[in-house]
Amino acid sequence: MFEKLVLTLKMYRKPSGITDLRGKICLVTGGSRGIGKGIAIQLAYHGATCYVSGRNMETLEKLNKEVESMGGSGKCIPVQCDHENDSEVKSVFERIDRENDGKLDLLVNNAYSAVKYIFENLQKKFWEQSPDAWDKINNVGLRNHYRCAVYASKMMIEKRQGLIINVSSPGGMRYFLSVPYGVGKCAKDRMAKDCAIELRKYKVAFISLWPGLVKTEELTSIKEEGPFSSRYGRFYDSSESTTYVGKTVAALLSEPHAEVMTRSGKVVLTRDVGTKHGLTDERGIVPNSMFQLNLMLYLSGYKKLANFIPDFVQIPSSIIMTLQAYRDT
Repeated sequence: MFEKLVLTLKMYRKPSGITDLRGKICLVTGGSRGIGKGIAIQLAYHGATCYVSGRNMETLEKLNKEVESMGGSGKCIPVQCDHENDSEVKSVFERIDRENDGKLDLLVNNAYSAVKYIFENLQKKFWEQSPDAWDKINNVGLRNHYRCAVYASKMMIEKRQGLIINVSSPGGMRYFLSVPYGVGKCAKDRMAKDCAIELRKYKVAFISLWPGLVKTEELTSIKEEGPFSSRYGRFYDSSESTTYVGKTVAALLSEPHAEVMTRSGKVVLTRDVGTKHGLTDERGIVPNSMFQLNLMLYLSGYKKLANFIPDFVQIPSSIIMTLQAYRDT
C-alpha cells in the first residue's frame, strides 16, 4: 500500500523529460509514415534500437538518415512486412529474437491501413457499405495487433520485463467516424486491459495510448476536403504532431518499470504523459487537449455554442478516464 502511494506521488513530480534509451530494443509496426514514423524516430533519436515494419521499404530506409541528421544516438532498422500477412508478421519477431538474444523492451502496435477508406466513406451508414469494411478497418488495425501482442509477450515474459502499447483513440468511448472504427478502438482498449491481467505477474505492462487529433501526412493531404474540413478542420493547427506522440512514447519507455506497471491495463493519454514529462512538439508548443470543451461540443453537433468557448477550457482527463474505466467494468 505504501509503495503504491509513493509511486502515485512520483507520477506528479516535476517534469522529468526523456532519459537515454540506449540498450532498449523496440518494434514499431506501421512506421513508414504518420504516428508510427514519429514514434520510431523519437525512440531512435533518444538512443533505442528501433525495428520499424511496413510495406514500403524505400520509405523505411530513409528513417535512419532522419535520425542521423537530428544527431540521434540510436538507429532505425527497416523491416519490410505486410501486416495482413501472418507469416511475414511472425518472421519479424523471429528476426528480433534471433538478433537480440530474445530481448524486446517495447512493442508499439501502430499498423493501420484504413484512414483513407474511412474518410472516403464518412457520409455512408454501415449498411450502405460493403461488409468488407470491417476487414478493411480491423484486419490490420485490430487482428494484427493481437497477433503481434502474442509474439511480443512470449519474448517479454522470458525476460520478466517489457511494455506493449496499442495506439488507440477516444473513438472507443462513443460513436466516432464509423461503426467498425469505434468497435475496433474499443476492442484495442479492452485488449490492453485483459492482456495486462495475465501479464502482470511476469512484470510485462500493456497499455492503450490515446493521441488526440494528429497531423499525419495522410490527414494533412485531406484536411481541406469536404467531410473532414467541415467537421475537424478548425482544430487541425492546434492538434498534436507525430513528433509529440513519439516523444510521449519515448517518455513512457524512460519511466522506471515499477511506475510503468502502475499504468498497465489502463488507457493513457499522450497529453497527460506530455504534461508529466514537460514535452512540447517540434515547434516548442504544447498541443491542445482532445478534451477541450469547444472541441467536444463541436464534434457533438453544437457548433455555434462551441464558437463561444475558448480553447483553454478543458474537461479534466481524470473525469473522462473514470467514465472509461466504468465502461469497462
